[in-house]
Amino acid sequence: MHIKKIGVAGSGTMGSGIAQILASNGYEVVLSDIDQKYLDVGRRIINTNQNHLMAQGLLTEEGAQETLERITFSLDKKDFHDCQLIIECIIEKLPIKIDFWREVEEIVSPETILASNTSGLSINAMSVDVKDKSRFIGMHWWNPPHIIPLIELIKGDETRQDVVDELKELVESIGKESVTVLKDVNGFIGNRIQFAVFREALKIVEEGIATVEDVDKAMRFGPGFRYPSIGPFETADLGGLDTFTYISSYLFRELSDEKGVPKLLQDKMDAGELGVKSGKGFYDYSDGKGEEAMANRDRRFYEQMKIK
Repeated sequence: MHIKKIGVAGSGTMGSGIAQILASNGYEVVLSDIDQKYLDVGRRIINTNQNHLMAQGLLTEEGAQETLERITFSLDKKDFHDCQLIIECIIEKLPIKIDFWREVEEIVSPETILASNTSGLSINAMSVDVKDKSRFIGMHWWNPPHIIPLIELIKGDETRQDVVDELKELVESIGKESVTVLKDVNGFIGNRIQFAVFREALKIVEEGIATVEDVDKAMRFGPGFRYPSIGPFETADLGGLDTFTYISSYLFRELSDEKGVPKLLQDKMDAGELGVKSGKGFYDYSDGKGEEAMANRDRRFYEQMKIK
């Protein structure tokens, strides 16, 4: 693998976490943003993440210091000039991403792999002005990126297979798991599955079948308990495809096929109840409950990391 130095554009939660996990696994990283205040935020995010990892016994002080020494914080995209991979984590607005890649392609080597951490934008549309589209690929990390193992590699129409293979090797080298999305489709793999579940969860609550709390509990202790070990196809094989066929014959017609935003979700949006960021969503996050909920989430994630 020829990748030794990696440029990460955008020092928010995703970019900083990505830079951190790459640097902690021996890669030299240039973390870039457009203003020093954003880089300062990125540095704080990395320090916070590392403090949490040390508290969980997953990182030593020496390892944390070595990680920081491998990260260069930069305000100049020209510092990407000798990187073998660029991972873009900037704002999810297509015109801005197109402009970014048009500029960066002129800075880096012709052999540099160009990867976008978009969570849903079209890989083909994003690379419209990239001259060599064969080296352009989607590389979707999941939040928080220093914890969640999955990385989706999304092929554009012209993406070379050797680019996919090289990133698969990199993903393995940092202890994560990759999947390859063979077509440039909205939502890739993970979000298509996630939002299918979310759509049905909303329907169950809207129809008064169960409460929000019990839907979450059913997912966590039912399917959610299985899925860290076996996926949906393995589940069906082990349960019997005849059984799953019979259930599908009567259950599929009752499941939600909503094509727009479900009313329950739109009502929350219209009321400004946006979750942790506003202090209320499906749950109450006022008076510090949001910070507590996020800390509890990360604590559970760290326990899963230890098991893995």
